[in-house]
Amino acid sequence: MGRSSTRGRRPPAARTTPRPSTSGVAVGPALASAAAPRAWQGLTLRPLEEAGRARALFDFAALPWPTTANPLLAWGAFEPASGGETLVGAAVAEAAGRVALLHGPVVVAEREPLELAGHLIGTIIDHATAAGARTLFAQPQGLDRLWVRFGFVPVPEGTLPAGLSGRLGDGLYAWRDGSAVWSLRDVANG
Repeated sequence: MGRSSTRGRRPPAARTTPRPSTSGVAVGPALASAAAPRAWQGLTLRPLEEAGRARALFDFAALPWPTTANPLLAWGAFEPASGGETLVGAAVAEAAGRVALLHGPVVVAEREPLELAGHLIGTIIDHATAAGARTLFAQPQGLDRLWVRFGFVPVPEGTLPAGLSGRLGDGLYAWRDGSAVWSLRDVANG
């Protein structure tokens, strides 16, 4: 084997993974990038400054709204309308330490609602993990194929940690660090 040389090598890249802050929320370029608005087929997807703005869509779809003191992170999909824009989709994440429970997505857009739901799932996953969540849970709500597309696997409903348990729903899916290879024992550790 030959010797390795430092000649011609570039210096290490700047850190792009989130760094925990004293408040427990990640800071740095990864979080800023994950929270950046996105565009898709004329719609704008962006974080909702007030998560409660999405509640009307959840009520319309008869989906339970998180009734908790846990911090909420929400994304909305906006369609241009005369005089402004209309919220046509939303997803919400409720955090408890390094674990988050995703609610939604709820989509009322007429064109390609499943694709829009997939984009909302992708954005909320990116944002929640950049903010420090390591394990994500979701109730499938008939969107099993979307959750599976993002690497979620079915798990027993009793798997939810105490701060997130007691929610009504059918079934539970989980995601951990983007891999389906993990143990349920790891959930308690976030």
